[in-house]
Amino acid sequence: MFGTYPRPCAILLFSGAVWLSAACAADPAAPATAAPPAKPRLFEVPQIDKSKAEDPFKNAPPSKTSSAAPAAPGEKPAAASHQEAKAPAKAASRPVLKLPELAPAQELTRQQRELMLATSGPRKAAPPKAKTTQAEHPTESDFSHVHWGYSGLGAPENWGKLPGNAICVTGQRQSPIDIRGGIKVDLEPIRFDYRPTGFRITDNGHTIQVDVAEGNTISVLGRTWQLEQFHFHRPSEERINGKSFDMSLHLVHRDYANNLAVVAILMERGPEHPVIQTLWNHLPLDTGLSVEPPNVTIDLMKLLPERRDYYTYMGSLTTPPCTENVLWMVLKEPILVSPDQIAIFSRLYPMNARPVQPTNNRLIKESR
Repeated sequence: MFGTYPRPCAILLFSGAVWLSAACAADPAAPATAAPPAKPRLFEVPQIDKSKAEDPFKNAPPSKTSSAAPAAPGEKPAAASHQEAKAPAKAASRPVLKLPELAPAQELTRQQRELMLATSGPRKAAPPKAKTTQAEHPTESDFSHVHWGYSGLGAPENWGKLPGNAICVTGQRQSPIDIRGGIKVDLEPIRFDYRPTGFRITDNGHTIQVDVAEGNTISVLGRTWQLEQFHFHRPSEERINGKSFDMSLHLVHRDYANNLAVVAILMERGPEHPVIQTLWNHLPLDTGLSVEPPNVTIDLMKLLPERRDYYTYMGSLTTPPCTENVLWMVLKEPILVSPDQIAIFSRLYPMNARPVQPTNNRLIKESR
């Protein structure tokens, strides 16, 4: 029907079409044709070791299209459909990769929990930060080079922050105080042994200070105290039952054991005082200067009031370093100075008085 072939060939019929099996051998009688010469390669193809390649379908389930059992040896393979004959067999479907399910929260790593918290929920814009003013957070001032005074950084409220003056804040016997509630007793009279003396008057930048020659002393509590200098404050640093005075004068004494005793004299408006006028006549022209007038003396006894009853308590210096254990004696009766004399000092120092300090239950005595 199909003729005679020089050698047997396997003939397969697929839906009426005749296919010659590729298994047919070439006719031995046919003349041998020379093989075409091999084309030279431009580069050598590297050899691939397929033994180390990983099969992506190694764990894939068997394909549904190839569910038929393989043909036994010697049997012909089952006939395929006409569509399979025309088109090459489709590649086996790849397995669908599934993400592993999330483990419980307690089994997650710290990094996974932070990632989940950071990416969960809608993101909200952070509220704007409130601007802090300098008044709310003031910068700490540097007091290492500040000099004490009565205003600015060197004001009395900052004296304790200045180097070496901590006792101005931590001390329990600071002066001045508001003298009230004292016990009335028979106090020993202060014996003043003052005489006319030369002087040196200085504007030291805090007050007008007058240094005197040696030989002016007081005697009290069985000791003798040498007068070193006196100076002025406006208004008076001392208060008597809450009352302040126009000015005050402090006579500073020292004994042989280096203890200090201060006699405070209150000053009120009245007629002109001769000793004060002599001092004002020789005021230095600038801060830091001193004047020591030749052949001019002052009588210190005229600085004292006629009555010399006094208040006494233990206190401190009223200027830095605020040294404590100072014996204070405040004369009850003030002396009188003229308004012009007060105005002259006020022009130089309108205010150079330390505020009153806590009494801290100190004992105050007064002459009865």
